[in-house]
Parts: sequence; C-alpha cells; structure tokens
Amino acid sequence: MPNPEENMPKWDVALASLASETFRLKGQALDLEDFHRMAKQHAIRLDDIMETLFRLVIDGQWTYTDSNGQPQTLTQETLDKLYVKRRLSEEDLNVFDGGWRPA
Repeated sequence: MPNPEENMPKWDVALASLASETFRLKGQALDLEDFHRMAKQHAIRLDDIMETLFRLVIDGQWTYTDSNGQPQTLTQETLDKLYVKRRLSEEDLNVFDGGWRPA
C-alpha cells in the first residue's frame, strides 16, 4: 500500500507560495531583506520561512547563490547544523546573504 506521506511536500506549501509570489513581483532573486519583510508583513517567523526555502533548495525546486553569485548546494546536513534549540538562529542565517530563486 502506498505511503501517503511520500507524496506530501517536505516544506510549508503556503510559505513556498508566498515566496514564489514575492519573487514574481520583485522579478529577481530574493534575499534576507525580502524574507525579513515577508515575516514582518505577514506575522510569520523568519525561521519558518527560511526552513521552507532551505527545503525547497534541497529538493531542487529553488536555487541559492552566494553573495558572489556562485551556486551553492544546500543539503539536509546544512539545515540540521543550523538548528539551535529547534529553531534557526538569525545570526546563523546571516551568512546566507546571497540570492534565492525558483529553479
């Protein structure tokens, strides 16, 4: 019997949709400033948005390039190392100051 969880996205679909819409409106890669603005505007925790973006990149749905424009591979291990007390620390996220865009 198929496992229904296998077909479930590994990220928050509503946050992914919000990020995609923000990207469409901006017309270029999103950065941490964009995610801070989204969090404030929609009363969403920044770490929830960033976890969704990391998972989208891990799954190949989005890409991340560093601040020099070099594509970066993000893995589950990358995400796991960022968790502090079950949350993503804003200080640790600051090193991801490049661009995020749909693949």
